[in-house]
Amino acid sequence: METDSATAVLQARGIVKIFGQHRALDTVDFDLRTGEVHALLGENGAGKSTLIKILTGAYQPDGGEVLLQGTPVSFRDPLQAQGYGIGTVYQEVNLLPNRSVAENLFLGHQPTRWGLIRRREIDERAAALLATYGLEIDVRAELSEYSVAVQQIVAIARAVELSGKVLVLDEPTASLDRNEVDRLFEVVERLKSRGLGIIFITHFLDQVFRLSDRVTILRNGRKIGTQPLAQVSTTDVVRMMLGKDVAFDHHPTGLSGAERGIPRVTFKGMGKAGRVAPFDLTLHEGEVVGVAGLLGSGRTEMARLMFGVDAADQGSVEINGRAVAVKTPAQAVAAGFGFCPEDRKLDGIFGDLSVRENIIIALQAKLGWFRALNRDEQIELAGRYAEALDIRAANHDMPVKLLSGGNQQKVILARWLAIDPSVLILDEPTRGIDVGAHAEIVRTINRLREEGLALLVISSELDEVVAYSNRVVVMRDREMVAELTGDDVAPDVIVRAIADHPTRQEPSA
Repeated sequence: METDSATAVLQARGIVKIFGQHRALDTVDFDLRTGEVHALLGENGAGKSTLIKILTGAYQPDGGEVLLQGTPVSFRDPLQAQGYGIGTVYQEVNLLPNRSVAENLFLGHQPTRWGLIRRREIDERAAALLATYGLEIDVRAELSEYSVAVQQIVAIARAVELSGKVLVLDEPTASLDRNEVDRLFEVVERLKSRGLGIIFITHFLDQVFRLSDRVTILRNGRKIGTQPLAQVSTTDVVRMMLGKDVAFDHHPTGLSGAERGIPRVTFKGMGKAGRVAPFDLTLHEGEVVGVAGLLGSGRTEMARLMFGVDAADQGSVEINGRAVAVKTPAQAVAAGFGFCPEDRKLDGIFGDLSVRENIIIALQAKLGWFRALNRDEQIELAGRYAEALDIRAANHDMPVKLLSGGNQQKVILARWLAIDPSVLILDEPTRGIDVGAHAEIVRTINRLREEGLALLVISSELDEVVAYSNRVVVMRDREMVAELTGDDVAPDVIVRAIADHPTRQEPSA
């Protein structure tokens, strides 16, 4: 049901935003009513952040319009949007930890007399303001002395004081424990009862259903739909977020314990407090284990623990039946691991280095700098893997940052194949690349499995996971909640596992 303009405090109509060749938002509509909490959901790249930046003045749209209480508005920056009544609170509290709570609340608009700040009045007003949020603290103490939850409430109080019509909460609970979440939600309910319109961005679906009235879901820059939460299930929401069209061939046959190859690596009780709950998992040669789950479910955190980017605080690793330490990436490489990270531009490529240098760098690090590869060896190695993976570059001495996203991804893959790994971890290997490169990467994963490599592949594309996985493990709330094999490696079953949080099955050895 469409929202009547008279009941909407904030609306977006036909919003378009283009960055270069990429259409980040494609004619997106959104509306926020007074006195409601409206959840905005979507995976990475869905367009959530871009839409919020347009609604709050950080970006200007390339098409469409924004209306505030029925009147078209155009914000040149977030400060102007704030003046119109729109405030934002982010996961990382954007306040001054070395200043008092009271100073943070009124920074930039302190009461003065004859040019001097009236500190007593600031303290009294701050205490009275926070009392309306159920918070009784020493407002003269530095903000850093209080928990993240208290800092979030202070940030909300400041945003509401400065704006007062619309509040955007962007991942406000990501760093909070259960009791702190309860406290924050009490504050949000009070603001809702006062008629504030609240946009809630989170990846915790249980919190969405607990707090929100409606949900809007974006995928690939487009609006999938807006629904009252009372009329949809968690499974419905997951389907809308991930999509369910199968575009690849059916997955490879699941292997029974007797049919699986040699166990290459076994993780026992591997975990890190606050990041990933302890998990058990064995990867075998000639097998792809897919990892499914929503953004924030713990997929990437699991991969980073496996590769030693983040050191686990519990658990053990066995390579070919022998216990080894994998607490740093260097130890992981020495043990035969390769890792293609989720953010190839930030964590993967060395943009100013050549294609050749990017391909040989992991092998050179493994060999040590006393065994430097000469130029002929580098050229031969880069040429061999560029041909094998069909890396399209004018020459191998050009900076890798000039290649397309798909070719950059293949360069990173070539880097790790050059060290002849026994275990390869791929985190979102096809994100942000064109259709042709996408299909090529999937074919490469299948070929590497057939050649005997053990692979763990993370993807938010369910049809893709099904296309290449012998098994699928499902993550939710930073815990491994299911392991699917055989006919259960199917989009509908994966969606139910993500949404329903079934009792965890014991991973197969």
